[in-house]
Amino acid sequence: MQQKGNEKQKVYIVVSQTGTILSKVIRIVTGDTYNHASISLDSRMETMYSFGRRHPYNPVWGGFVQESPNSGTFKRFAETQAVILSLSVDEEQYGRIGECLERMYKNRKIYHYNYIGLFLALFHKPYHHKNWYYCSEFVQEVLEQSGVVTKEMFEEIIKPMHFLKLPEASVIYSGRLADYAFG
Repeated sequence: MQQKGNEKQKVYIVVSQTGTILSKVIRIVTGDTYNHASISLDSRMETMYSFGRRHPYNPVWGGFVQESPNSGTFKRFAETQAVILSLSVDEEQYGRIGECLERMYKNRKIYHYNYIGLFLALFHKPYHHKNWYYCSEFVQEVLEQSGVVTKEMFEEIIKPMHFLKLPEASVIYSGRLADYAFG
């Protein structure tokens, strides 16, 4: 019989390439296949969390967002390619992730998109500011605060591609995000 707290739950990390102008520029500069990261507690990916566009037609207004393959930016860019990773976590870690996401979403107006950090990351220069994130910084922070990963597991400048190297992560899907959502 398993002890309470030892049961495993699943958390999902989605790394994607939307095809937006910004994502194409980042891909050219970095050479990375994927350049956006989201986190979800939902295996169907109906609710994912990240830092990105607040409106699908405005690339400048970014911040903490809820995402879905069936709406917003992912719906507008239906050819978005993605890899969905599954991570097993214990109940306590799962609860902390959920609490963190809920707290951040409730207070989303105090969080800002880290445009400076993203720009400097392209030149391998870290820039951190309280409550300012770009997508992969945010996913790392949530996993770190929840005790799933440690800072030492990542480079100083975190990129979406780094999540593909997590030893505990299993690829459960690779392809068009819309096909996963509707499949």
